[in-house]
Amino acid sequence: MRIPLAITLAITLTLIAGAVSLAAQTRYTGPRTAWGKPDLNGIWQAINTADWDLLPHAAAQSPVLALGAAGAQPPGLGVVEGDEIPYLPAAAAKKKQNGAHWLTEDPEVKCFLPGVPRATYMPYPFQIVQTAGNVLIAYQFAGAVRMIPLKARASDSPVDSWMGDSFGRWEGDVLVIDAKGFTDTTWFSRAGDFHSDALHVVERYTPLSHDAIQYEATIEDPQTFSRPWKISMPLYRHLEKNAQLLEFKCVEFVEELMYGPLRKQTSK
Repeated sequence: MRIPLAITLAITLTLIAGAVSLAAQTRYTGPRTAWGKPDLNGIWQAINTADWDLLPHAAAQSPVLALGAAGAQPPGLGVVEGDEIPYLPAAAAKKKQNGAHWLTEDPEVKCFLPGVPRATYMPYPFQIVQTAGNVLIAYQFAGAVRMIPLKARASDSPVDSWMGDSFGRWEGDVLVIDAKGFTDTTWFSRAGDFHSDALHVVERYTPLSHDAIQYEATIEDPQTFSRPWKISMPLYRHLEKNAQLLEFKCVEFVEELMYGPLRKQTSK
């Protein structure tokens, strides 16, 4: 017997509604803080190759031949929604030039503060510390820190900085951080992805389980990109018994690289 189309559609919609309802019922609701918000306190880290390149990429030879395979670029599936970064034409040319000279031009190589969102997916852990009115995010690389008040932005920061000016809010169980006020001196990746000082980043931290957070960042910069674009990735909790951020003050590691040529030469 042939089932009428209307009945088929009704059954299909009922099944879809049931699946959505089940997903809502099984949504993770883990430990809470004393003030009722999801407890994100802990040490977290991304496990991907986005710091090398946000887009899908193959393995590649190290630019420092002496490092061999130890310095090679690992392959990656990419973290950009739609696998496209919508550069304006002039910006696309600059990105290509940056990528060709990343070993000398990348701010990471010079131990500059990494900026947002790059600090999140560098191959180093970071720590989230919550209070009722603020969220502190401390990053191991270069000792970078963000103090994020949980309130509406009253005005833009009068001074631009590497890590920007961030304000947070809760949307249900999702921590949303609005960041702007950046300098144009940080990159998104070693592939040369960059931005201007008009950068605006909106981050979303969604708990997936006790030990995982879904991280999303929507990036807007009308001087560099034709439209907003988004990256996403899971973040994983460090479960070591003695997990902690260790000191990685890298300035002393780059002094010779940056200032060695300026050393006064003495005659023999």
